Amino acid sequence: MNQRNRGEFQVGDNIRPRNASSVASVVNYGILQDNLNYEATGYSLVYSQLYPFVGLQNYTSGIIHHVRLTGLSASTVYYYRCGDPHQNAMSKVLSFKTMPAPGPSRFPGRIAIVGDLGLTYNTTSTIDHVRSKDPDLILLVGDVSYANLYLTNGTGSACYSCSFPDSPIHETYQPRWDYWGRFMEPLISRVPIMVVEGNHEIEEQVGNKTFAAYSSRFAFPSQESGSGSTFYYSFNAGGIHFIMLGGYIDYNKTGEQYKWLEHDLADVDRSMTPWLVAAWHPPWYSSYKAHYREVECMKQEMEELLYRYGVDIVFNGHVHAYERSNRVFNYTLDPCAPVYITVGDGGNREKMAVPHADEPGNCPDPASTPDSYMGGFCAYNFTSGPATGKFCWDRQPDFSAYRESSFGHGIFEVKNETYALWTWHRNQDAYNSIGDEIYIVRQPGICPNQPKSIQTVQSPKIQKL
Repeated sequence: MNQRNRGEFQVGDNIRPRNASSVASVVNYGILQDNLNYEATGYSLVYSQLYPFVGLQNYTSGIIHHVRLTGLSASTVYYYRCGDPHQNAMSKVLSFKTMPAPGPSRFPGRIAIVGDLGLTYNTTSTIDHVRSKDPDLILLVGDVSYANLYLTNGTGSACYSCSFPDSPIHETYQPRWDYWGRFMEPLISRVPIMVVEGNHEIEEQVGNKTFAAYSSRFAFPSQESGSGSTFYYSFNAGGIHFIMLGGYIDYNKTGEQYKWLEHDLADVDRSMTPWLVAAWHPPWYSSYKAHYREVECMKQEMEELLYRYGVDIVFNGHVHAYERSNRVFNYTLDPCAPVYITVGDGGNREKMAVPHADEPGNCPDPASTPDSYMGGFCAYNFTSGPATGKFCWDRQPDFSAYRESSFGHGIFEVKNETYALWTWHRNQDAYNSIGDEIYIVRQPGICPNQPKSIQTVQSPKIQKL
């Protein structure tokens, strides 16, 4: 226990960071629980969140360990323990299962999609429901701990700017990250989780330092996917190629992220990974008043590229509700465009988004819609379609297929290279209940942007999109 305490976080006025090299980063692992015959070593780090203002408390993290395991076999259960064997500081034996190898007939069983989690009663319910589905992989589409809704003394509010307008800087209570990690440990110690940043991960410090907790606490296949960034990267899970994009860094066509995205998309082999899925935090297509058309500039820069390469599905968060779109490109229904799904209903402290922008009196002032951190103004009145000349629709938009303000999560199950089942589950329902269900169908025969893959399959008899 004394060894463990040496690596805990610190909060206070005069604190010094831990010595990250004082504890080794070791993982013993193997395919037999009682024979962990492989060993890997990694590196450790410590990050700080500093506020040099009178009355504000600084934070320095515990020692965070990163170890990369290589040469693992696909679709295999591995047992492992981690820590420092030389200091009698090793975890209990845990296990995880690797992803299937790329291939047109190899897919993970269930992929849980969650967003905007935080650490609340509703978070607990969401994760409890997720665990009941026994997922093989978890995608978290941003907004993790909501540490930035708290002052450095731990006082919190659902609306930071409303409750703390006189703060000299936007404070955070970094121990919320530690609490969140301990809460999630029983699940993510055995199920891989892939994360992309949201606006609540910005956490600006003096000197314009941002995203310190996010970039330090999670592991990203940045080098493996050629991005070199924690904000955007890609990976394969069997026959699915996932692309994770950053909505809070440069997304312009002249920027590094766009150039990387173009190169990554061009390298996708649809005969091996027929499904192409993208995810980022703020949605391009949402009919809720909250964050309405907030990221129009990003949409205008990147949408055509994703369409050209035949992205099948996009997952987002940010809007604290659930919404599933029809296939849509440039606000027009298109059978070859992606389906956009917003799952920002994971349990955050800021409550649900309820009003829709198309309801009387809810259409926001266009000047109020851009995100100040992202910058730019690109959202103008529509120039075509049923909402021509208006900033908002006067009914549920054609692109919006289903929407509901309830906490929950989604499960994505690819059945084969043509059919994938999407289900959304409310927290208030029984574990086996389904709030929304649809088959998403790839149509390479009629969509030139969806290359033909190898096999032909029989159509499941269920509603499809």
